[in-house]
Amino acid sequence: MGVFSKVHRFREAGEDVNVFNAEAYGRPVKSLFTSTKVFTLHHHIDITDASGNVEYVAESKFFSLHDKTDVVKASGEWVAHIERKILTLHERHYITMNGGVQFELSNEIMHIIKDITNIEGLGWQLRGNVLGLNFELLDAEGNLIAVISQKMLSIHDKYCIDIYQEEHEDTVVAILVALQHMMRDRAAAASGGSGGGSSSGG
Repeated sequence: MGVFSKVHRFREAGEDVNVFNAEAYGRPVKSLFTSTKVFTLHHHIDITDASGNVEYVAESKFFSLHDKTDVVKASGEWVAHIERKILTLHERHYITMNGGVQFELSNEIMHIIKDITNIEGLGWQLRGNVLGLNFELLDAEGNLIAVISQKMLSIHDKYCIDIYQEEHEDTVVAILVALQHMMRDRAAAASGGSGGGSSSGG
């Protein structure tokens, strides 16, 4: 059974595509789901398919000032390395992909309701609604690559990713992991925390 909401588009693995997403964008070619283990020494994210099989794992170093994170496939193949830039008026995360492609996510931290995160080096944009916790990833021509939706009030920091351009799957996963870290850091800053909790609260 789908989650039929225009505001909050998140759905659990095994549920059908949100009908409003399907009407707006069509059915995705693939969907992935994440669950973050927030009470561990390492910030750990499992990214699974619709059947719950782990396809990617993201692991962050504990007490890393630059929030260094590596993304690998379940097979062990390295996918991407992510680092946060500190002491800047923008939220910035640098990503290096397997194969050498490099890009960065840059977001003005004063945006409240509507977020536009430029993905410099690719020419892509991540357009989001922080209140609805929904994000659209667009390529340089404005074509939809993926829709990312976050679950509200979950201590496990869950996301659903509907992918429309499957050839960019690894890059979408790396961007998703960076986005989760940005949302977590923003929530921690708003609450006066240190960035070690869930971005959804609860």
